[in-house]
Amino acid sequence: MEAMNDDLAALAARIDRTNELLTRMLAEVAKTPSTHAIFVDAGYLYAAAGRLIAGTEDRRAFDLDAEGLIEALIDRARTVFADSRLLRVYWYDGARRRIHTAEQQSIAELPDVKVRLGNLNANNQQKGVDSLIRSDLESLARHRAISDAALLGGDEDLVSAVEAAQGYGARVHLWGIEAPEGRNQAEPLLWEVDSQRTLDLDFFKPYVSRRTAPAYEAAGATRPTREDVRFVGAQIAAKWLAARGRESLVELLPGHPYLPGSVDQDLLVEAEGILQYSLRGQADLRRALRDGFWEHLQAQY
Repeated sequence: MEAMNDDLAALAARIDRTNELLTRMLAEVAKTPSTHAIFVDAGYLYAAAGRLIAGTEDRRAFDLDAEGLIEALIDRARTVFADSRLLRVYWYDGARRRIHTAEQQSIAELPDVKVRLGNLNANNQQKGVDSLIRSDLESLARHRAISDAALLGGDEDLVSAVEAAQGYGARVHLWGIEAPEGRNQAEPLLWEVDSQRTLDLDFFKPYVSRRTAPAYEAAGATRPTREDVRFVGAQIAAKWLAARGRESLVELLPGHPYLPGSVDQDLLVEAEGILQYSLRGQADLRRALRDGFWEHLQAQY
């Protein structure tokens, strides 16, 4: 009988120690803040915000203040996830041969922002971005690095990314962009997420602005020849090389015959200023301009 009482006392002591450990563990968990991350599919963002504000999905037709917009997204997340801290913002975009454009590089340099690049094919379509989003969402959820994910995107291919993160206990909240008509997010994606929010016109207005057409566009100027445009391209290349140096040239050459979006846009704008003629919609002249630009750079290498 006495031995039985001793066993019961020992069991009670072990239970007390276990309860004490559980109490400490729960107290530590309560002190640990929840963590969230923001995942931005830049392809969806540019297309949907461009359509909403500028009436076009063509990135060359409008400017996006990415830094201001990212700050606005972070502020919105602070409101939605009031008792949570930000891990970081993940920005997914496409680039030729996965080489950062100047704009993507400036975004990557922002605090708390990680730029992840998929490839960009000849039709300017992103490849590999969805798999990058899935990989990051799944990995962060599996390692308990995040409890909540705000996903700004609309592609049905993201469903598997949502399911993977949810499988490890993370909650995924889909953020969308107001559509002028219809819907710009896939229904299966809407069904799968834990919550949905739509960011409206007023949210994006401060950060998206349509580029104004140059005044000479309607001036009825004589159409330049391809050789004229090619020569202008070479002139601009000479100025670009003098300003940027050979290191920038070495970085640019692997992308031939494609130019990073920011370089291509600057080339177009400067050429139109020199020629006093709009090259918008002039595919043959645009090709001649790029040819002249590349020919000069390659001759200097």
